[in-house]
Amino acid sequence: MTQTLPDLVDFDEVLEKFDPAMGLEVHVELNTNTKMFCGCPTTFGAAPNTQVCPTCLGLPGAMPVVNAKAVESAMRIGLALNCEIAQWCRFARKNYFYPDMPKNFQTSQYDEPIAFDGYLDVEVEGQTYRIDIERAHMEEDTGKATHVGGATGRIHGADHSLIDYNRAGIPLIEIVTRPILGTGEKAPLVARAYVSALRDLIKALGVSDVRMDQGSMRCDVNLSLAPKGSGTLGTRSETKNVNSLRSVERAVRYEMSRHAAVLLGGGSVLQETRHFHEDDGSTSPGREKSDAEDYRYFPEPDLVPVAPAREWVEELRTTLPEPPSERRARLQAAWGYTDLEMRDVINADAIELIEETVAAGAAPQAARKWWLSEISRRANEAGVDLGSAGVTPAQVAEVQQLIEGGTLNDKLARQVFDGLFAGEGTPAQIIEKRGLALVSDDGPLLTAIEEALAAQPDIADKIRGGNHKAAGAIVGAVMKATRGQADAARVQQLIIEKLA
Repeated sequence: MTQTLPDLVDFDEVLEKFDPAMGLEVHVELNTNTKMFCGCPTTFGAAPNTQVCPTCLGLPGAMPVVNAKAVESAMRIGLALNCEIAQWCRFARKNYFYPDMPKNFQTSQYDEPIAFDGYLDVEVEGQTYRIDIERAHMEEDTGKATHVGGATGRIHGADHSLIDYNRAGIPLIEIVTRPILGTGEKAPLVARAYVSALRDLIKALGVSDVRMDQGSMRCDVNLSLAPKGSGTLGTRSETKNVNSLRSVERAVRYEMSRHAAVLLGGGSVLQETRHFHEDDGSTSPGREKSDAEDYRYFPEPDLVPVAPAREWVEELRTTLPEPPSERRARLQAAWGYTDLEMRDVINADAIELIEETVAAGAAPQAARKWWLSEISRRANEAGVDLGSAGVTPAQVAEVQQLIEGGTLNDKLARQVFDGLFAGEGTPAQIIEKRGLALVSDDGPLLTAIEEALAAQPDIADKIRGGNHKAAGAIVGAVMKATRGQADAARVQQLIIEKLA
């Protein structure tokens, strides 16, 4: 059943009357070989319920043991986010009853997180925003529920539900911001830029693959509106498990317009969770939410506190990668991009894609051209992020090298991209299958030139008289005759040589 969307307030009107406040909670699955509190493997895509044991199934008598690698990864994330690392922290039981957690509690951290009081700077349209990090804490992931039957794929209305506990117990780090204020019209872009920068930083650390499409990085978007200039915070909603950068931006924009519609209509915003819908960018109600104390947190009695030695913390600090802002400045200088060109790359979330394309052999300007034009257009049409468009940096580099080697021109290259998006194989295979290579033999080109000159004798006379610009008409005729598979520069050269 299709949901009926509420009336929304125009975004410009929202900004005239309200100040937005955001809070972002990002969950990152750590790429350890085993789970957080047991020795079960963490391989993605394994058959359901094949990576489980008494501990992650919550069977009586099973005792947890902390994964030291997960603790190390959590500390490295905290250090990279300029956080303080706790000298002493402990786990807590977060009690709730839902079938995705067979113990009926989730082992998490509450008032004593592993890392706290940090920040991450992000840039949006030339302005830097400092996002304050309240905490980064360790916890275990839940199982994955699949609701079968019904129209929405959610538990309400489903015929039955299936639970895969392979994911239950996988190590997570949850990174929670303080309220993000003062972003105004840039709020959706700032939210996207923060999640993007966080993803890049964590990927550089090597502690997670941060694949939002596979659920290894998920974002909960908290948003509220307050009257313009009031300096207060409104009632917030929490849009759960947003799984792409584009969706983070859309969720913030939609919730701002929805909140404004409720408030201007004389209503009150409910403190609730919301579900995001990829198809139309809307959200729908989940459940009313009260304060965290409802979870009845209490210290986990089966685990000892974690007290990382200061020497270990400082040793981990030396392993941190280059900060994202410094990396962007270095790459901009290396690639020779203007500030505007680099800003477009950042806004398109294409830094890593272009970096990998350049590393594979393409020139920086060529890499930027393909990712921000042809591939970006197709990604927008498909409603997916640039990195999920179906083309790899290595393939883009190969296409550009074929252009530089004289096998393709830009027009033919676009047809190769058609084949890549259709999954027809490698660029070389697509060229062979579709017969796309440029005509490299001058013989067929000269034949086509002679036919074009015979059909346009007046143009031939102009060229003989020294008007070389007139050769463009003959070049166009030859390109048409060869279905675009001629090198225009070579055709022009042959025409001039023939009529000189």
